[in-house]
Amino acid sequence: MAFDYKKEYKEFYMPPARPVIVEVPPMRYLAVSGKGDPNSEGSEYKKSIELLYGIAYTIKMSRKTEHNMEGYFDFVVPPLEGFWWQDGTDGVDYSRKDDFNFISVIRLPEFVTEKEFEWAVAEATSKKKTDYSAVKYFRYDEGLCVQCMHIGPYDSEPETVRLMHEYAESEGYVPDLSSERLHHEIYLSDVRKADPAKLKTVIRHPVRTADGSK
Repeated sequence: MAFDYKKEYKEFYMPPARPVIVEVPPMRYLAVSGKGDPNSEGSEYKKSIELLYGIAYTIKMSRKTEHNMEGYFDFVVPPLEGFWWQDGTDGVDYSRKDDFNFISVIRLPEFVTEKEFEWAVAEATSKKKTDYSAVKYFRYDEGLCVQCMHIGPYDSEPETVRLMHEYAESEGYVPDLSSERLHHEIYLSDVRKADPAKLKTVIRHPVRTADGSK
C-alpha cells in the first residue's frame, strides 16, 4: 500500500477544527514562487500548480523507468500547500489579492535528494516538452506554530486566524510572522469540485513564546 503522509502524520495534515500548538520538523519540498491574484485567468499561481504536479508524478512513477532511486517507496502525492505574504503587511490581507506573493509547494518523500530532484526535472522536461526550470528544491524548518482546520471558503479565513492568535496568546505565545516565517495553508479539498462551504484547509502560523524563551 502506498505511503500516505496525510494518514501517517495526522498531527500536521488533519488538525482539529480548533487551534492547537504544534512543533513542525524540517521538511523538503518541490517549490515554485510567484506573485499576483491566484484566482485570475492564467495566473502565475495556477501555472505553479501544473509545474509542481508534473515533477511530483515524475518522481512517483520513476519506479516504472530504468532510473532507480535509492530508498524509493511508493507514496501518495502529498497535498498542495502554499506560503503567502504581502510586502509591508503583517500577515495577509484577503482584500488585496493582486499584492500576494506565494511559494507553492508539495512535500517530497525523504528519499528524494537534490540529485534525484534534478533527475526528475530533466526527465519531465524531456518527456513532457515543458520548461520546469521554475521548480526548485526547497528546505524549510517551520518550527513552533499554531494551526487549525479551517472549513469554508478561503475568504473567511481571517476569522479562523483571529481565533488561532487568541488561542496562542492564551497559551503564552505570540504570533511570529516575518519575511522568514510565513502564513501557511495546506489544501485538503479539490477546489474545482468541492462546495466552498465545505473546503478543508489547514492554516498554520508561526509563534514564539511571549517571554522569548523559545
